[in-house]
Amino acid sequence: MSIKYEDTGHEARVKKNDHIELKLWLRLFSCTTQIEDQIKQRLRDQFQISLARFDYMAQLFREPNGLNMSDLSNNLMVTRGNITGLTDELERDGLVIREASPDDRRSWVIKLTPIGYSQFKKMAEVHEKWILEFFSELDPSTIQQMYQVLGKIRHHVTYLT
Repeated sequence: MSIKYEDTGHEARVKKNDHIELKLWLRLFSCTTQIEDQIKQRLRDQFQISLARFDYMAQLFREPNGLNMSDLSNNLMVTRGNITGLTDELERDGLVIREASPDDRRSWVIKLTPIGYSQFKKMAEVHEKWILEFFSELDPSTIQQMYQVLGKIRHHVTYLT
């Protein structure tokens, strides 16, 4: 028995006479959810780490001089309370350190430790392979076209008032 995409997940809500735009939105949402679920599961299985920790470490990996808590919060689109909790956990595990900010004595700069950097680098290499695997059914020109089209949608939605 083969499963039709429309019968599962968010797309199960679609009705035959729904606007194609609604169907597209639910298809995008379904794809995003499925990919995110795969990544969460694989991170747990292979590295015993949550997606939140992975994303947090990715931000610091890109910024060798570290980030303050506000920048981490803004980049990850979560509250400062969430950042504080993740920082406490990752610091306890020896993956990040807090240093006094040279610009603001009331603020901390968070950096990956050498162990955190090394561990994240290994995870990021595997994560990249997963992403390539997820899109391997598409040819490069289709991927480029989808990227451009989704960019147009994102731009349009960003500037709606």
